[in-house]
Amino acid sequence: MTKELIINSSGEGVEIALLEDKKLVELHYEHGQDNFAVGDLYLGKVKKLMPGLNAVFVDVGFEKDAFLHYTDLSPYFRSLLKFTRQSVQGDIPWGTDFGKFKNEAEIVKTGKITEVLQGKPDILVQILKEPISAKGPRLSCEISLPGRFVVLTPFNDVVAISRKIHSADERKRLQRIIESIKPKNFGVIVRTAAEGKNTAELHTDMLELSEMWQTIQTNLKGAKPPQIILSEQDKTTSILRDLLSESFERIVVNDKKLLADTKEYIGRIAPEQQEIVSFHNAGQPIFDTFGITKQVKSSFGKTVNLSSGAYLIIEHTEALHVIDVNSGTRAAEAGQEQNALATNLEAVQEITRQMRLRDLGGIVIIDFIDMKLPDNRKKVYDAMEAAMKQDRARHTILPMTKFGLMQITRQRLRPEINISTAEVCPSCKGTGKIGPSILVSDDIEKDLKYLINQGHRELSLHVHPILEAYLTKGSFFKKSILARWQKELKTRIKIVLDNNAGLTQYHFYDAKTDDLIKL
Repeated sequence: MTKELIINSSGEGVEIALLEDKKLVELHYEHGQDNFAVGDLYLGKVKKLMPGLNAVFVDVGFEKDAFLHYTDLSPYFRSLLKFTRQSVQGDIPWGTDFGKFKNEAEIVKTGKITEVLQGKPDILVQILKEPISAKGPRLSCEISLPGRFVVLTPFNDVVAISRKIHSADERKRLQRIIESIKPKNFGVIVRTAAEGKNTAELHTDMLELSEMWQTIQTNLKGAKPPQIILSEQDKTTSILRDLLSESFERIVVNDKKLLADTKEYIGRIAPEQQEIVSFHNAGQPIFDTFGITKQVKSSFGKTVNLSSGAYLIIEHTEALHVIDVNSGTRAAEAGQEQNALATNLEAVQEITRQMRLRDLGGIVIIDFIDMKLPDNRKKVYDAMEAAMKQDRARHTILPMTKFGLMQITRQRLRPEINISTAEVCPSCKGTGKIGPSILVSDDIEKDLKYLINQGHRELSLHVHPILEAYLTKGSFFKKSILARWQKELKTRIKIVLDNNAGLTQYHFYDAKTDDLIKL
């Protein structure tokens, strides 16, 4: 699988598209004023304890207080509180050698928030989830500093190896290296990208993270909450840090400053791949050149078409996302069961792509086409597991039920991407609702009576052609609504067609002066 990173810089910010085998699988937006990104560290102020929720609300400078649950406090929460207090006050008995910092007793996993937090202390927190909808950020006190090969976690000495590294010999080799080079009082999580790397590469990564921790300590001195202490790298470098591998074929940038920054970063983490970075200076926009604009238009929206003629319906509710698989115009050449299996397997690839592309999080329910054979349902489940291995977000997949439903929970860290691919209806303004025509005539009649009482005797009514037909077309047995008005109100009313008016809009004009009459 070949990967390409296409970076479009504009006045509004940076758009980053990740392509796998020329297909768009991730789309990121970064604006210059973006705050509260996942990984950012803030000095926050505890505002309110919520014993019923076993949680606390913390002021980190967002319009709504951030949420910190007991389960996100970290076993080393007391040590973190002590470190924060001493760093802010500048009272640091351990100096620059964090290995001499004396840890406090760990807290229990099943404890209560009121047992570990008293008063409203200042606290160092890390953004776990960005603000979504009407919710403030979700916080964590399990501080982690991610590098390319390792993740550094303070206040412990635990070494953990990524479960995606399957070789027992490689796991032992990495364990030995990390234990020999890691700084005291830091735990280390070895990332999948560390597989096959030598001691020097791992040590360089760890030294950079140690310096980052010293920067945090320096920035805390004299800080007043709410205040940002350390910002996560920009989206471009964080994506490169997490994803860059030998499978990357090229990185294309349309901004010279961003090009220089990208080359400089890759020169530090992977000098052998600097040549894959290039500058885009063609006449047309960079996203048009690589077909990304077209893919965005075809990939977002309620309906997503598959190449075979089948299609997906993707809908969002407050509680979950629902994806319906439909066979559409696909020809049933091999019988109903085999056709259902083929359609479902094709849908699996597009569903996993859509979840990454839109960053669908929480609960996702997929309604596959019914299959009678358990073996076929198992094939779809296995295909989903294999396809989801490319997804960086944590997820859990449950086997398909006999009703053809599959449940997936997927981690969501940033707000779901929702790009409108349709024009907004001028009548309903995108709500899907307009006033029923049976009531429009009542509204017009009420306004007519008011205007006549105000002395307006000759009026012209400007309406949409459909509303005009509704008002003027009577029958053999019944007069039109307009005729009834003119008879009852004893006034002359002229109907004028207005093709630009909304379906249920109407305006009154003076028939003599042609001036708009405001009610």
